Amino acid sequence: MLTPILASLLLPLLLLCRISFCQYSSDQCSWKGSGLSHEGHTRDVEQVYLRCSQGSLEWLYPTGAIIVNLRPNTVSQAATRLSVCIKPSADSRGTNIYLDRNGKLRMLLREQDQTQGKVQCFNILEGSLFIEAVPHMDISRRITLFQYELVSDRLAHSQSAPCQPCSDAEMLLAVCTNDFVARGSIKKVEQEEEHSSVTVEISRLYRQKSQVFVSGGVRVRSWKGHIKMPLQCGVKSGEGEFLFTGMVRFGEAWMGCAPRYKDFLRLYHEAEQQGTNPCHVDTD
Repeated sequence: MLTPILASLLLPLLLLCRISFCQYSSDQCSWKGSGLSHEGHTRDVEQVYLRCSQGSLEWLYPTGAIIVNLRPNTVSQAATRLSVCIKPSADSRGTNIYLDRNGKLRMLLREQDQTQGKVQCFNILEGSLFIEAVPHMDISRRITLFQYELVSDRLAHSQSAPCQPCSDAEMLLAVCTNDFVARGSIKKVEQEEEHSSVTVEISRLYRQKSQVFVSGGVRVRSWKGHIKMPLQCGVKSGEGEFLFTGMVRFGEAWMGCAPRYKDFLRLYHEAEQQGTNPCHVDTD
């Protein structure tokens, strides 16, 4: 039997569990919760705070609503030039997702839109996410699930922006700052619904943020992968080597600057002689 002293110590802990940890789990990057904690309180609105550059949200059996506040973990003027991009799972359902700015709601994704899995981006100053459960008789099959990333405004719109050649300065900077840098050739180009998928074979992998390029084996020093580009870029397969650079978004590689390798080599050596290279690249 619990002593009165031990019981008095455990009671606040149990209450804390009921209020927070028993309802959801959060590590400031990702959040997982259940609408069952709102049972009998379907009008409850819960505040969720996420403070990472990327993560996910999973809301089981949604009832009521949650407000998701997405913020970078550092405060600076550059943060105002960030966009939030969310990519719903094809299995996501049960809610409508709005942008909430000072109590004014703007529809971002209807329940039926989420199954398409399309990326939606908005500037971080446009507000928080207001996720409202859609009333259903049976909520057992309803789960709202999406990934999010905080990216620069320029990158957020790169998938739909017209393709423009990179300047010399942009090309050199891309080699230093992009998520992947690789030397290789284009093997195939496939036109998909909203973008082109470029199959590449890599002979020299300088850097990759995640495993977007897969090794051909221990004895084969080559990698293969796919890089996406907007349809309007009109990329075609061709001979010769290129230097592929770009960003990784939701596990997919998106093309940035991609000069022919010989052109990059000339530009790099010229900048090296002038002392204007932003970083060193092993070109041997």
